Amino acid sequence: MEGLRTKLKQASLLWLDGLLDACCLHRVVIYCLRSRQLAIRTGQCFLLNGLIFLGSIFLLNSVIISTLQWILPDQCPHNGEPCLIDGISKLYSFLRLGLLQLFYVLWFYPMYVFSFILSTMWYNDIAKFGFLAIGKQEPTPTEMPGQQELSSSLNATQMDKRIDLGGAVIGIAEQVYSVILLNIFFLEVYVTGLIPYMGKPLNFLLISWMYAYYCFEYKWNFSGLSLDKRLDFFESNWAFFAGFGSPCVLPLLFFTPLVSYGFMAILFPLFVLTAAGSDADELIISQRRKWKGAGLGRLPIFCAADYLSMRVLSFFPMKSRDPIQVDKAL
Repeated sequence: MEGLRTKLKQASLLWLDGLLDACCLHRVVIYCLRSRQLAIRTGQCFLLNGLIFLGSIFLLNSVIISTLQWILPDQCPHNGEPCLIDGISKLYSFLRLGLLQLFYVLWFYPMYVFSFILSTMWYNDIAKFGFLAIGKQEPTPTEMPGQQELSSSLNATQMDKRIDLGGAVIGIAEQVYSVILLNIFFLEVYVTGLIPYMGKPLNFLLISWMYAYYCFEYKWNFSGLSLDKRLDFFESNWAFFAGFGSPCVLPLLFFTPLVSYGFMAILFPLFVLTAAGSDADELIISQRRKWKGAGLGRLPIFCAADYLSMRVLSFFPMKSRDPIQVDKAL
């Protein structure tokens, strides 16, 4: 019982560290002051998802629905009682519903898709500009030492090209596997939300992990960290990342799914930038020093998603799966 209490205390402290690290939003201000491109991209995300998307929802709820209710009322305009002519009341109700659905089809759903695609592209730019702003850009191939010496030798150049090609193939394989893994994990998140009673808190926890992984994935991509090491680090420090992802998904507790998406689309690039400047490994190591090296242990968060992903990849030819299996074996 004492061991369980100790583990719970460690998990709570790591969760709090992750939460506080995510709330270091002053980093966003500093990075935007360093990079004009970053400030522009972040402002565009606010404009698209905040002013246009959330503004459209506010316009619908406060103006359009009220106007339709006034033009096509459920009650008679003279005495405020339900209309005696049942056919007219049903016709008005049908027209209101049809016009609202038309508004959703012609405006909201296309806006949602457009916002999702454009925001995804901007998030990558924000992560890249943020990574450059904090001075953690990895050296490009033209800046690597010994480049001139390598190019002077034909055999060395051919060998370097073969290595680069192999690394590119492994990188592409990792990206494909990562996309499949995260999409299957997203389905798990959706299914857990349907479970009675315990579904909501479990769904919130899984979404917190998912968004925390998304936030740090940009940093890990630019740092060149392999997929296997990412998953190991994430699952070994699950309490920290649960805390880090919690602020981003808080809107789910207070708003409808459509409004929550708008708020989360605004918050997500901010947490991508805080993740880019995060020293998560140092925070976790400092906590482990207090516990004299004792950790919480690895929690297999992506175990089911990993199994299903490998089952999906088993339908592809063996050659296309080799880079992934070799990388996972490392």
